[in-house]
Amino acid sequence: MGKQMTEMLKGTLEGMVLAIVAAKPAYGYEITAQLRDQGFTDIVEGTVYALLVRIEQRGLVDVSKVPSEKGPPRKVYSINPRGGEYLAEFWANWSFLAERIEQLHHHIEITDEEGD
Repeated sequence: MGKQMTEMLKGTLEGMVLAIVAAKPAYGYEITAQLRDQGFTDIVEGTVYALLVRIEQRGLVDVSKVPSEKGPPRKVYSINPRGGEYLAEFWANWSFLAERIEQLHHHIEITDEEGD
């Protein structure tokens, strides 16, 4: 993954993780696996775990400990009402940005075609 993609992900990964746990409570490895399944193959567990600590500290998720077949209990994250509000705002912001970026891209393409 290139540096530009890494920088873009930093701003969106929190919303992506909240979207995953909003769909279904999950623990860190499951979240990382879902991100990888969506094509974000270079995301490492350490990045996801650090983010989970931050969103837990900010009160955006609820955490429960679930016994594990191997090793210590797993921390399972689920979105709470505050996290739901944050996620709704994230999607609204994402839609706004994506529409504007697409408009800009389309405008630039048309301008480039006219210049040919």
